Amino acid sequence: MSGFVATDELISSDSPENTVQNSGFFPDIDLADLRETVRLDGTVSHPRLYHAAVEAITSANRDLREWRITQQAAGYNTLDAVPAETIDGKSELVYYYLRAVYSTASANLRERYRDSDTTADGHKAADSLESPIDDLRRDARWAIRDLLGISRSTIELI
Repeated sequence: MSGFVATDELISSDSPENTVQNSGFFPDIDLADLRETVRLDGTVSHPRLYHAAVEAITSANRDLREWRITQQAAGYNTLDAVPAETIDGKSELVYYYLRAVYSTASANLRERYRDSDTTADGHKAADSLESPIDDLRRDARWAIRDLLGISRSTIELI
């Protein structure tokens, strides 16, 4: 039996369909960069990737709403304008934001790997994804906390 898997045609990176426009304060998301960064091939369709990216953007923007309002009140109209260290010419805050969005989008897509028609081998493969999904969710939380400038750990004395 062959291992053929049908894949979706990838959209060109310079296509307007390949960008999810963000709120104006936070950067737009380039779906080709997202796809390459989290190592997705054509088995993840463009519409599926788009919806995962929109959900991830919405989640990050919600988590950062109060912080964004404070920054805008201080006169910073974009995330890139907020004072921060730069790496390779880009604000570290932009890198944190992209990591939060990319990690969340990747976790969302991996969670939906298992489907109702999955075989026993497919269930085993899906089970093996649970740890990476948890790691991706952790990475997203850490990126948000790093962007906010707060500790990654919450510790309470009992």
